[in-house]
Amino acid sequence: MNVMRHAHAPSPAAVALEEAAQGFAACGSEPRLTVLRLLVRAGEDGLTVGEIQERTAIPASTLAHHLGSLAAGGLVEQERRGRSVINRAAYGRLEALAAFLLEACCADARPSPQARAAREALTRQAP
Repeated sequence: MNVMRHAHAPSPAAVALEEAAQGFAACGSEPRLTVLRLLVRAGEDGLTVGEIQERTAIPASTLAHHLGSLAAGGLVEQERRGRSVINRAAYGRLEALAAFLLEACCADARPSPQARAAREALTRQAP
């Protein structure tokens, strides 16, 4: 089995601005965001290119381009199984990007109960 996985995502605090920008840029179009959300819904089993194409109606060559961009941005992991490539959401990377956005949540304002809860959740997740 040939596994084409990206390195495990760094801790939220370690995600540099440039890395975050690359990750967000990778999902910066409607078709890519559609594919990424589809892979998140699929869970750890992932989906083949054919399954993604079937569910999105994105032409094969265009889909290959979008998957390549998502993989280059570290948002999708790909695993070759025989003639198929299984695509999975890179959950660690997605969590790190979400945490990057929220790590300074309400730092300059009196936090709402929701903001406090989000900040506490991030603190509990930190290594």
